[in-house]
Amino acid sequence: MAEFAVSRAPQKITTLGLGSCVGASIFDPLVKVGGMIHIMLPYSSMALKSENPAKFADTGLPLLVERLEQLGASRSRMFMKIVGGAEMFKIDGPDDRLRIGARNIEAVESICQEMSLPIVARSVGGNTGKSIVLNLEDGSVQIRMISGIIVI
Repeated sequence: MAEFAVSRAPQKITTLGLGSCVGASIFDPLVKVGGMIHIMLPYSSMALKSENPAKFADTGLPLLVERLEQLGASRSRMFMKIVGGAEMFKIDGPDDRLRIGARNIEAVESICQEMSLPIVARSVGGNTGKSIVLNLEDGSVQIRMISGIIVI
């Protein structure tokens, strides 16, 4: 959690245990460079101190893009896939602060729009945990859930 990694083909990048967290993968198909981040919270302003930029959507996504560009990726060719953002516990009442999964999804989508990063596939929401593997040969993302495996 709260980590990111970048690499190039033929490597694969994995993150495990996405509940309310969002796993965001970014891929540049021309140079076969990609990365993934395991986002725990939407905004760094939610923390007393921001010791780890990968923990938050607003600081982690720009950092991930920067590292991909250092490996030769171009923002104009990058696309994203996002997974996770589940509500793992039933929350009654109007307090949206406790709906971290939905808030994470909303923040990632908003930041991607601001950064002109197209989201081409999603597997978000619900109430099931997921683990994902990004294949840097083709940008596919394998999603493992208790109900089975899908690829987006």
